[in-house]
Amino acid sequence: MIDRWGIADGYEDCEGRWRATSPRTHAALVAAMGGELPDEVPVRVIAPGEHRRVQGPGELRYEDGGVFRLKRFAPPDLPLGYHEVHRPDGRIERIIVTPRRCRLDPRMRAWGWTAQLYALRSRRSWGMGDLGDLRDLAAWSARELGARFLVMNPVFASTPKSPLEPSPYYPGSRRFRNPLYLRVEDVPGASSALRDLEPLATAGRALNNERRIDRDRIWRLKSEALELLGSRFPGDPDFDLYCWREGEALRQFAVFCSLAEHFHGGWRSWPSQYHDPRSRAVTFFASEHAQRVQFYQWLQWLLDRQMAQAAREVALVEDLPVGIDADGPDAWVWQSLLAQGARMGAPPDPYSAAGQDWQLPPFIPHRLRAAGYGPFIDTVRAAMRYAGGLRIDHVMGLFRLFWIPEGAGPADGAYVHYPASDLLDIVALESHRAGAFVVGEDLGTVEGGVRQELAARAILSTRLLWFEDVPPQRYPEQALAGVTTHDLPTAAGLWTGADAAEQRALGRDPGNGPHEMRERMRRLAGKADGAGLREVILELHRQLARAPSVAVTATLEDALAVERRPNIPSSTTDERPNWSLALPKTLEEIRADPQVRALAGALQTCRNAETTLSDRR
Repeated sequence: MIDRWGIADGYEDCEGRWRATSPRTHAALVAAMGGELPDEVPVRVIAPGEHRRVQGPGELRYEDGGVFRLKRFAPPDLPLGYHEVHRPDGRIERIIVTPRRCRLDPRMRAWGWTAQLYALRSRRSWGMGDLGDLRDLAAWSARELGARFLVMNPVFASTPKSPLEPSPYYPGSRRFRNPLYLRVEDVPGASSALRDLEPLATAGRALNNERRIDRDRIWRLKSEALELLGSRFPGDPDFDLYCWREGEALRQFAVFCSLAEHFHGGWRSWPSQYHDPRSRAVTFFASEHAQRVQFYQWLQWLLDRQMAQAAREVALVEDLPVGIDADGPDAWVWQSLLAQGARMGAPPDPYSAAGQDWQLPPFIPHRLRAAGYGPFIDTVRAAMRYAGGLRIDHVMGLFRLFWIPEGAGPADGAYVHYPASDLLDIVALESHRAGAFVVGEDLGTVEGGVRQELAARAILSTRLLWFEDVPPQRYPEQALAGVTTHDLPTAAGLWTGADAAEQRALGRDPGNGPHEMRERMRRLAGKADGAGLREVILELHRQLARAPSVAVTATLEDALAVERRPNIPSSTTDERPNWSLALPKTLEEIRADPQVRALAGALQTCRNAETTLSDRR
C-alpha cells in the first residue's frame, strides 16, 4: 500500500522477501517532506481532445501569450504546451497538454558509440576530452562509419568547489554545463591570443601523458585561459540574446558560481544571509560583482555554442542523472522543494549487499507538483536542447525512489512514489518539441508494470548482454541494446578476469556475478576459453548487431579492449580513479585502429544506414 505521502508500506526485495517500512522510517520521511500536505495542487495534465476537463469560468492564457475567455469548456484545439487558467478568485491552474507518447520512428535501425567524453582525448586536448573532441568523434563516426547517434556521459555543471567532483552523475546543476569541457582554442578571440595561450596549452597537453585525469589541474589552466579571453571579449549580440533567453535561471546560476568562488564552497557553508537566492544580501552581492556574474554567463554561452556545433554532426544522446548535489546551484534555487532530511539510494541486492546511498536529495512529490513541475520541465528541456535523444538514468525514479532518512543506512530506507503519469507526459511533450527519442535505463530492481508503461510511452528499454537470458535476436524492438555500461565490467575485464581481481583488491566480494556474465559471454561468442580477446569482443558485437532493437551501441572501452571499467559503484575515488581514467589511445589513434573499424563494421552490417534518429541534422 501507498499512503497519502506516497510512502510505501514495504517492498519485495530482489530475493522475493517482503521488507516492511518501519514506523521510525515512515516518521522520518514524513518529517523530511515538511510534515504537511496541500489541500489542492494547481496543475492538470491532459491529452489533445480532452478539453472538456478544463472548465470555466476563468481566463485561459496560452503559452504563446494568447487569451481565451473561458466560460464553460476550453476550445477543442487547445495546442500542445503549457497554459494557465486564471480563476475569478485569483487562483492560477497550470494546464499541460501532452501527446502522451515520446517521439520515435519505429522503422529506425541504427547504431552508435557510447563515449565517456572526459576519457576521449585527442592531441589537442588539455588533459581530458572536450566538446571539440566530441564534435570530431561525431563527424568521423557519422561520415566514415555510418553511426547515427552518439551516447555521451552527462556534461552538466559540477558544484564549483575544490576538489572538483569527478562523477558526471553527481552534478550541481542539470540545467547548465561544465566549463571543463570547453575547447579553449574554439572560444571567440582565441586565434588572436595564441601567443598568450601557448604556455597554458602546452601545460594542458602535457597532462595527456598521464592516464589519470586531474580535473583540478586542468581547470586551473583552462580558467586562466578563459579569464584572459573573457577580459578581451568585446561583446556579441548572440551573447545578449542567449542571456535574455535563459533569463533568471542563468542569472541565478551565475550568481551562485560567483558566491561559491567567493566563499570557497557550496551554499550550505555560506553565511546564512546568502542561503536564500532572493535575499537582499544576494541581490547586493550580484550587483557588486556584476562583472564576475557576467563571466559565468559567458562561459555557459560558450558551452551552448560548442554543444550546438557537435550536435550538427550526429544525433547526440544526452544522459540525465537521477539527482543533484545538495550543495549545488539547482539545490540552492529549489531548496524548498527538496527533502533536506533524506537521500536517494538503492536497497541491498546481490550486487551491493549493503545497499547504496547516492547522497542526493530527492524532490518532495507533492511540492514538485504544487510548483507546476517547473523544475522537472526545466531540467528535461535543458538536457534535450541539442540532443537527438535522451537517456534517463534510473528511469524507475519517475515512478518511485528509495529514500534513506538522515542518519540511517540503506537497510532502513523506504520507497516513495511519484506522479509518474504526469512526469512521463512532460517527457513526451519535451521529446516532441526537441525532436528527440527517449531511452529509459531500466536495469536493476524494476517494479511490476514499469516496463509496460515505458513501452506504452514509446520510451526505449535498455537491454544488455550481461543481463539478458535470451540471445539478441529475441530482444524487443523498442530498446537500446548494448553489451555493458559504465557501472558494469567491460568485455575485456570479464574475459581476462581483471575486473573480478580489481574488485577483490578493493576488498569486495564479486560473488558469482562475474562468472555468470563470462559464461554468457563465452556461449554467445561461441569461443573456447583460450580464444583471443579481440576476436571474442568482435564476435559479441556481431551477435549484438542481430538484435531487432531500433538502436544498438558499443562502448569505446570495448572497442579498445580496455580492462578497467569507468566506475565501480560503492567504491570511492580514494580507492580507485572512478570517472578519471582516460582511454589508452587518442582520438587520432582510435580513428586509425583497424579493430575499432571492424567492430563498427559489425554493427553497421545489420543496421539500416538510411534511417536517421533526428530530422534536425
